[in-house]
Amino acid sequence: MFLSVFDMFKVGVGPSSSHTMGPMVAGARFLDLLRASPFHPAGLRASLHGSLAFTGKGHATDRATILGLAGFLPDSYDHDRAEAALAAIAATGTVTPPGLPTLAFAPERDLVFDYDRRLPGHSNGMILMATDAQGDVILQETYYSIGGGFVVTEAEQQAGDTQKGGAGCPHPFETAAQMLEMARASGKSIAQMKRANELAFRSTADLDKGLGRLWQVMNDCIERGLKGEGILPGGLKVRRRAKAIHDALLAERGLNQAPPHTINDWISLYALAVNEENAVGGQVVTAPTNGAAGVLPAVLRYWLDHVPGAAPGRIGEFLLTASAIGGLCKHNASISGAEGGCQAEMGSAAAMAAAGLCAVMGGTPEQVENAAEIALEHHLGMTCDPVKGLVQVPCIERNALGAIKAVSAASLALRGDGKHFVPLDACIETMRQTGLDMHEKYKETSLGGLAVNVPNC
Repeated sequence: MFLSVFDMFKVGVGPSSSHTMGPMVAGARFLDLLRASPFHPAGLRASLHGSLAFTGKGHATDRATILGLAGFLPDSYDHDRAEAALAAIAATGTVTPPGLPTLAFAPERDLVFDYDRRLPGHSNGMILMATDAQGDVILQETYYSIGGGFVVTEAEQQAGDTQKGGAGCPHPFETAAQMLEMARASGKSIAQMKRANELAFRSTADLDKGLGRLWQVMNDCIERGLKGEGILPGGLKVRRRAKAIHDALLAERGLNQAPPHTINDWISLYALAVNEENAVGGQVVTAPTNGAAGVLPAVLRYWLDHVPGAAPGRIGEFLLTASAIGGLCKHNASISGAEGGCQAEMGSAAAMAAAGLCAVMGGTPEQVENAAEIALEHHLGMTCDPVKGLVQVPCIERNALGAIKAVSAASLALRGDGKHFVPLDACIETMRQTGLDMHEKYKETSLGGLAVNVPNC
């Protein structure tokens, strides 16, 4: 099994990797399919199913689908250009994707939220269609957005072709047990093995440049979040808090009356900053998803700014270690809230962050695995129940608490020798089974939990 660090961490746009980035990517893939086909399309249609239908409005799935069919991609997303495109599409009822003729597409008519039919392959399903001049479908494809911005077709999903093979990788571990055995046999750290795997597919320069860009985008997101003010969009009237908390913490520096647990406030602050930016549709990095995007950057920023001896030159080590753990979670369970509940997103994010922190603080591979297990274990069973389908309540605060759990997990692991009762593999398998057992209304449909027990306005 091989999942690149650049698969686990994708530069994209908020508020959701599975509901915003995924549909946009699916739209772009369908355009590629259309360009390669012998057909002469006159129009486009789209239908959203399952969780994409139930929480699509709150997650901007409609906007993302429209923009994807207009040729936009998350990695190169430009807000002003997107707004102009949406206005033009609404006015003309057409899209003009690069390399294709002008196609009829009136969103109010051609984009359907199908609340009645869940597609069989995944809760995040969508069908994209091309039509001829008479309105008959001439090309159709079903896509599943399986979490973290990953998108597969129905055929790929049925064939199990959702992840890259490990051919050519020197350390193709599929389980944590294999990872630890390979570490012992090679004498390498988890990050060193992950780096060797990456270098089988790209140059050292490209790898280091890519890792640098990931942290730059993460940190820029924190900085924007620390300055943002006002009310988050969507109707819940949630007020942005990061700037006010940051101002208060800066004012308290050096004061004797500052409480001893202030460091938790700093960790929480960084996570809040990221997820408030995500909520307004800003640029974020999936870590491993948008809904859980604040956990890892918060822990990494905490290490850099508050831990003596932290060195920016080891950021790559942090990210590579975290990516290895995230790959295990995705490969053996899920990182999708619509598939496994919030445990799949927040639990995986905390495990990744805990592993990365443990590694850069001198942890052995066994201690790193222990840190990941502790962080994941204490998110098991967490439901995904966003109020009004928005990635705001309880999602933003969950990132803050997830980051604190990750730091605590790394600290506990570093206090031990790596030996522990529950293996990470058992914890990941438990997450998978719990996700299967969890009722659909607790898996990103906003039909249960907090989503129905607090006012939506």
